[in-house]
Amino acid sequence: MTKLSTGKGISGSAKLDAVIALVLIAAAVTLPFMVESRYILGQIVLALFYATIASQWNLLFGFSGIFSLAQMAIFAFGGYATAMICFYFGLNVWAALVPGAIAAMVFSLVVGLACLRLTGVYVALLTLAIAQAMYLLIVTDTECFVMVGSICRQFTGGAVGFARFGDLGMRTLLKGQWLVGNYAIIATLFTVTMIFTYVVVKSPIGLAFRALKDDPAYAIARGVNRFQAQLLVFGISAFFTGLAGGFYAAHFQAIGPGVLSMSQLMFIIAITVVGGLGSFWGPLVGTIVLVLADELMREAGEFRTLGLGIIIALSIVLMPKGLVGRIGDLVRFLRRRSPRSAMGPQENAALTAK
Repeated sequence: MTKLSTGKGISGSAKLDAVIALVLIAAAVTLPFMVESRYILGQIVLALFYATIASQWNLLFGFSGIFSLAQMAIFAFGGYATAMICFYFGLNVWAALVPGAIAAMVFSLVVGLACLRLTGVYVALLTLAIAQAMYLLIVTDTECFVMVGSICRQFTGGAVGFARFGDLGMRTLLKGQWLVGNYAIIATLFTVTMIFTYVVVKSPIGLAFRALKDDPAYAIARGVNRFQAQLLVFGISAFFTGLAGGFYAAHFQAIGPGVLSMSQLMFIIAITVVGGLGSFWGPLVGTIVLVLADELMREAGEFRTLGLGIIIALSIVLMPKGLVGRIGDLVRFLRRRSPRSAMGPQENAALTAK
């Protein structure tokens, strides 16, 4: 995404990324004052969750080439771990969020170890099988684990899941404006996740990830340890995905097996593909487009899914590099057509000196 400049200072692409980030932060800060509808603000919070999950799947597949389909399983693991810590140990949600994310990371590392000898579609099949096994274990959990009053609760909550185990504290602190407080927390989570992802992608570690994706044999020959790199990217992606799962459970005060549905996973993949696989801003752009399209087609009934499918299919056919890639191509085309690009090196230098 970022090409290092030959001169001193920060590259032009890095400056552009910084400007985009500042504009987005300014927009995020002013958004609660511009949006009066609680429903719209709630949908924006949900979109931030989608963008966070998609950004980490993009790190895993778009930048590292690991085609894992366990992303929603890791998200659910983080949410369930947070809810279960609160429910069984009586901890505050804030005290359970990091342990829940660490539990999701450990789960992901186990999945990563299982995938080490596999590549391509075999990784996808194994991770999908793990996610489906997790779903079946939860919904078929009917054995009584603990009595809550006169109600028997399963260890995993069964098909019902967990509810009312705690929240982020904004309902008590801000009363009727609690949703604005939750929005600020989730927006901060997304910002921190994106900053950390950017640092990873631009670091030598990120270079190793991309090398393993583009040419594994060459990368290994140059000294990149595939075992360590794969486990590392699994762990990094899982921590923030699991943390998002914990915040999701706390925001809605509930977590159930529905988050493991295939439709949720496909929506996350579609977000990344439409936005631009392997591009830093792709997940955010894809989230905006697909969530907005989904909302506009809410009244379309059974044609809603069909409409989303058409949008995804057209994006894949007409924009293989996604919207971000298409925008990048357009910018480069305009630069080539600009009068300044037609000048010679001496004319450009003279114009710059003025």
